[in-house]
Amino acid sequence: MSDRDLSQALAARVSDAAAKGRPLAIVGRGSKAFYGHTVEGETLSLAEHSGIVSYEPTELVLTARAGTTISEIVHALADNGQMLAFDPPAFDGEPSLGGAIASGLGGPRRPWGGAPRDLLLGIKLLDGRGRILRFGGEVMKNVAGYDVSRLMAGALGTLGILLEVSIKVLPAPAVERSLVLSLLRDRAMQLMRDLARQPAPLSGACHLDDRLYLRLSGNAASVDAWEKQIGGDGGAGGEFWQQLRDHRLPFFDDERPLWRLSLAPASARLDCEQQVLIDWAGAQRWVYSNNDAGEIRSQVAKAGGHAILFRHGDGNTPVFHPLDPVRERLHRGLKQTFDPQGILNPGRQYPAI
Repeated sequence: MSDRDLSQALAARVSDAAAKGRPLAIVGRGSKAFYGHTVEGETLSLAEHSGIVSYEPTELVLTARAGTTISEIVHALADNGQMLAFDPPAFDGEPSLGGAIASGLGGPRRPWGGAPRDLLLGIKLLDGRGRILRFGGEVMKNVAGYDVSRLMAGALGTLGILLEVSIKVLPAPAVERSLVLSLLRDRAMQLMRDLARQPAPLSGACHLDDRLYLRLSGNAASVDAWEKQIGGDGGAGGEFWQQLRDHRLPFFDDERPLWRLSLAPASARLDCEQQVLIDWAGAQRWVYSNNDAGEIRSQVAKAGGHAILFRHGDGNTPVFHPLDPVRERLHRGLKQTFDPQGILNPGRQYPAI
């Protein structure tokens, strides 16, 4: 089936579902099926809607269909010395480009390479009426007061079904080297803050079990100079960062509720952080806690951040940080605009949205 025919077939299914008020559970390749609340609805798969549409290495722009696997894109980019800078996690499956954008998740490189929403240039999507719409292109563009492309990043398919994505790619670093230093948390956090104030070529900063893991990326002269200045040893290679990105380190081999705390990097340790892996130089913290959900979220909110129950929830505790009245009104307004019948992944993020 041609791309046009497949798009039209998907549009017809959405239009029919909207007319009948039938919810749709949108699926890429299932690598992040655990994330968010379960959607009760008819499965709409984007897996067959795949393939790279265009790629201009000299322009640092790639356009691909939503069902295209990240591995296919990574291999195409690697042949030209380029990469997806937001470092999309695979977890236990084979992620798709659409799922990577819809989840809004990034790996250890994200603070330095950019988030998915920062790198989006344009999208083709299906709205909740079954209309095929295009926004942006190969340059950033605002539409009707919104940067619609960016709205779709992290929306988990609740606002629209991604069909194609145009994204900025970046040159891969000439040299990458990992360092490990034995440091207690406070000293590690101070060193990460110090490095952040300097032109250190960081592309990863993680603290776990009294060890600080740093990754340096750039040209050989810069990496060599900073390696000598920082010290440590080279006990962690690329495999460590892949295992961190995909939650395959022993830390994640646990059936307890796993919380993702998003905080300012310099935030002090919270009482709820009983067992913690610090990523993104302090801005992202993976936590196992004895505190209940309300207390965790209260502590994080007071520190100016938010908390997501990332894995192993009880089915009753909300996954995402509760919205304040203003944000809830905005969410509901956007949902009404893009999906007036409420059929696209209803409740995946928030009840009745």
